[in-house]
Amino acid sequence: MSDRVCLVTGVGEGTGASIVRRFAAGGYRVAMLARNADRLIALEAELEGARAFAVDIADLDRLRATCDVITQDMGLPDVVVHNAVRATFATFLEADPEELELNFRVNTTALLYLGRAFAPAMVERGHGAIMVTGNTAAFRGVPTYAVFSPTKAAQRNLAQAMARTLGPQGVHVAYFNIDAVIDVPWTRDKFHPDKPEDFFIKPDDIAGEVFHVAHQPRSAWSFDVEIRPFGEKW
Repeated sequence: MSDRVCLVTGVGEGTGASIVRRFAAGGYRVAMLARNADRLIALEAELEGARAFAVDIADLDRLRATCDVITQDMGLPDVVVHNAVRATFATFLEADPEELELNFRVNTTALLYLGRAFAPAMVERGHGAIMVTGNTAAFRGVPTYAVFSPTKAAQRNLAQAMARTLGPQGVHVAYFNIDAVIDVPWTRDKFHPDKPEDFFIKPDDIAGEVFHVAHQPRSAWSFDVEIRPFGEKW
């Protein structure tokens, strides 16, 4: 097996699983983090070199301990993809304020912990990549996203601060603004059953772009990466 390691948080049935498969196909051993142990175990059986780590990254102590175990068992990740997301949809008057804190912990604080766990060793080694998947909530305060979009805006700002710190030291940080409805069963069947195929963004295509950006040459690194279906209005 390759000695290259990729860590992916938020390995669900859509984007997360596709990112795992793309990096595995690209020769990486992949550390997979998510709450759903059964899904991770199935992927572990499917992909040579993949390892399942069932963890709720909102538990920051467990996240930190899991990062230590991954480094000990698999080695330092060459690429970290923070794909985990927690979202609550309500206006600021209707929402439980505690939901803002929980969303922030998964979306933003977990990124801080991941960066602190792995970036120093990446800098010492002279290379590495930290990829963060986001969406348009990072750029606008939709009324019903009142306790979600602030956490994505903070996530992007943190990623940018990391990029400006780490870039000159050889570590690439990028943020993906996914301006689309992702094609997974629950979004298609529950919310958009009548939409055509080309309305959705495909998880495999998101994964392909994440893989591409993680391997950009140093003379042409991206930070803000916008991806959307060709027909999306923006």
